[in-house]
Amino acid sequence: MTPPTAFEERILILMPWGRDGSVVASALRAEGFGCHVLQDFDQLNLEIRKGAGAAIVTEEALHKIDISQVLDFLAEQETWSDFPFVVLVGKQFSDPRGLARHWDELGNVILLERPLNMETLRSAMKSVARARRRQYQAREDLIDRTATARSLSESQANLIELNEKLEAHVSARTRQLALANDRLTHELFERERVQQALLHSQKMEAVGRLTGGIAHDFNNLLNVVQGSMDLILLLSADEMAKKRADVARRACERGAKLTQQLLAFSRNQTLNLQAVRVQTIFAGVRELVIASAGSRIDVRFDVEEAVDCVLADANQMEMALLNLAINARDAMPDGGRLTFSARNIGTVPDELPSGRYVRIAVEDNGEGMPPEVLGKVFEPFFTTKEIGRGTGLGLSQVYGMARQSGGLARAFSQVGEGTSIEIVLPCAGADQKMDSVDRGALRRARGGTRILLVEDDHAVRQQMAESLEAIGYAVRQACDGEAALRSVQESTPDLIISDYMMPGISGAELIREVRRRAPAIPMVIATGYADMHAVEELIGQEMVLRKPFPLAELAAVVERAIERAAHT
Repeated sequence: MTPPTAFEERILILMPWGRDGSVVASALRAEGFGCHVLQDFDQLNLEIRKGAGAAIVTEEALHKIDISQVLDFLAEQETWSDFPFVVLVGKQFSDPRGLARHWDELGNVILLERPLNMETLRSAMKSVARARRRQYQAREDLIDRTATARSLSESQANLIELNEKLEAHVSARTRQLALANDRLTHELFERERVQQALLHSQKMEAVGRLTGGIAHDFNNLLNVVQGSMDLILLLSADEMAKKRADVARRACERGAKLTQQLLAFSRNQTLNLQAVRVQTIFAGVRELVIASAGSRIDVRFDVEEAVDCVLADANQMEMALLNLAINARDAMPDGGRLTFSARNIGTVPDELPSGRYVRIAVEDNGEGMPPEVLGKVFEPFFTTKEIGRGTGLGLSQVYGMARQSGGLARAFSQVGEGTSIEIVLPCAGADQKMDSVDRGALRRARGGTRILLVEDDHAVRQQMAESLEAIGYAVRQACDGEAALRSVQESTPDLIISDYMMPGISGAELIREVRRRAPAIPMVIATGYADMHAVEELIGQEMVLRKPFPLAELAAVVERAIERAAHT
């Protein structure tokens, strides 16, 4: 058993006025007490934590003092400890209303009234010291009992461990067999799952390729029809014919939007980031969303009046909103409410750089998602739908589109309350103009400008040639890349317009070969289906015509290419 140390039995004395502290300390030291005279209450807070047998404090030392730190020390005492205070009170500083609460807060308090007889103080401190030693004795008893209990617990744990080892040894072989069986079952299940996922992925890849091919052919057809309608609008004097041609041209534009969405599905198109009004994006999907959602779902569109334009690819945004609408519809089999909203946001998310952003949200009041599902919704190929009903790519494409646009996508959901998918996009800057073409402001060609047109589709080539000739250009035609190179060899044109996907020499190969032979010739690529990133790296984004294109856009790109070549 370890007796208390002299440090643990010392008496802390706080008598800040006069020499009372020194006098009391001398008297107590004569009785064998170790004493430490303190200067202020802050020193008491420090020394009491180092260890002491008791504290003698005068009433005036507690007058208007914050004793919260001492109270914290008392609250943190171990169960065996009840630190004693001897408070010397007198009439001069007596303030019963202000100090009485301290006695209750300090707990183990002995009040001695002044003037004080030293014998009374010595007697009181001896009693306090005996009581404190009994506390230390209780501490030692508690330590002994704890050690005994720990030893007993360890012995019991050893016995249990031996018993468990015996049982484990008996059942080890059985467990190994069960684990091997479970592992085999899991491997069979995982192999089946991977095979199904592979088949589904191959099917989706095949669908994507088919979709891209269809979009390519459909773009060529639309280009012929739209170019012909533009020529009618430009050259015809028959107002009725022009009115009908305008209707057909608008139908071509709707078809062009459909092919852009098909290309987005086949993932063969990069983002065309431009300043877009949110109202325009919502208007583009309103009818299709309402039709897809069905009559049991109340579809609402809510756009803040002063919402800024966003920097986005309008076609990709429409595809994203349509995907989110379909997901929301599936989450509300019994009907519900689907809200599309747009607001300027004041607080920029931590993941984005500072700037101005718009929050576009798609919210439903459907089934909602638990946290473990919510955390995976943007992962590629993650889906809660059964195989064959979902690719697991919809939300990951939404996330990728948002990040590529300079923003982000995030999801919020609670089971039974619904889901909110937010797309945060940067606001378009003042230098980023709206994507628009002035269809009525065609500039006539410069006299003598010669264009070599390379296109393997006869109808497309013929229509483009007629369009270019109608605005004043001299056009030569080539049906493939080899014919184009022969034509360049015979006579150097002022500009080459080439399709990208052609049999034999592709548009990219033609660009490289022409630049090797005649680097001064400017080139424009016209395409309806290609790796647009590769095209733009070869020739620049401004020198690409995306089929189908209106006559005004064709004229503008040709003029821009010729002007750029003239200034280089």
